[in-house]
Amino acid sequence: MKRPDFFIVGAFKAGTTALYEYLRAHPQIFMSVPKEPMYFGQDLTPRYTRMTEDEYLALFKDANADQRAGEASPWYLYSTGAPTEIDAFDPKSQAIIMLRNPVDVMYSQHSQLVFNRREDLTDFGAALDAEPDRLQGKRIPADAIRPEALYYRHSVRFPEQIRRWLEVLGRERIQFVVFDDLVADPRAVYRSTLEFLKVDPTHEIDLSVYNPNKQARSGRVQKMIFAPPPALRGVVGRLRRNPLAHRVRDALVNVNSTKAQRQTMDAALRAQLTEEFAPQVAELGQIIGRDLSAWSAAPGAGSGAGKGSKGE
Repeated sequence: MKRPDFFIVGAFKAGTTALYEYLRAHPQIFMSVPKEPMYFGQDLTPRYTRMTEDEYLALFKDANADQRAGEASPWYLYSTGAPTEIDAFDPKSQAIIMLRNPVDVMYSQHSQLVFNRREDLTDFGAALDAEPDRLQGKRIPADAIRPEALYYRHSVRFPEQIRRWLEVLGRERIQFVVFDDLVADPRAVYRSTLEFLKVDPTHEIDLSVYNPNKQARSGRVQKMIFAPPPALRGVVGRLRRNPLAHRVRDALVNVNSTKAQRQTMDAALRAQLTEEFAPQVAELGQIIGRDLSAWSAAPGAGSGAGKGSKGE
C-alpha cells in the first residue's frame, strides 16, 4: 500500500489549505482526504479519536505507485513529537513548513475557533488574557475539542518549533514557504514546491483563493458540525476518516457559511503584540535565512491581517 512521503506540517492559518488544494490538483501528487489526518504527534490532544496505522494508510490506498503522496496537518509543527515520529515512519520523507506573521496567525486562529463554536471568548484581547489560566486547564470552553488551540501565544513560538524539525529532518528535507509570498505570487510558490517534491513544475492549475474568512449562517448547525456532543464525537471521528463522509461534511459547512471580512484588530493591541513578538520574528528570520522585518514594522505594514488572502 502507498505510504505518504511528504507532509505539510504547518503552521496553521498560514496558507496550508491553499497549498493542499494546489498540490491535490497535480496529476503526479495524491493528497489525503481528509486534509488533516492528525495521525502523528502523540503529544497532541486528538480531535476525536486517534487513527490506527491501518486507518491512516487506508487514506492513501487510491494513490498510484508513481505518485507522491502527502497530507497536511498544520498542528504537526506545534507538536514536540511529530518530527521524530515522521522521521521514524519514513527517514526520507519531506516536510513543508508555511510561516506567517505570528500576530496574524493568532488573530486568524481565534477567528476560526469562534467560527467553529470552540471559543467562547469572542473578544480577541480577552482570549489572550485568558491564556495563562487555560494553560493550567482553567476556563476551557466545554466545546474545545483541542485545548492547545486556545494557547494563542504559546502556539506560535515558531523559532523553537522549527529548530525541532531541523534537528530531526535536516534543512535539505524541509521547504519553507512564507505566507506573504503565497499571497503575492502563488504560481511561484506552487512551482518551487513542485520542484522541491521533484514532480513536473510546468503543470498549470487554477490558483483560486481557498479558505477565506467566513461566518456561520446558523450557530446551532455550526456547533453540531464542529463541536458535536461528547457522546457523538467517537462516531463523528470515524465518519471523518471516510472520504465521502468528509466531503458531505465540507458541503454542509459551505452551505452554512458565508464569506465575511474579518474585523480589523484593535490598533493598540496590534501594536503591543507586534512589539512583543519582534524578537521572535527576528530570530525566525535568522533561522530560515529570510528578512521578515516587515512583520515587526508599524502596524499595518506587511501584515495582511483580515484579508483571508489565498486561504489560511
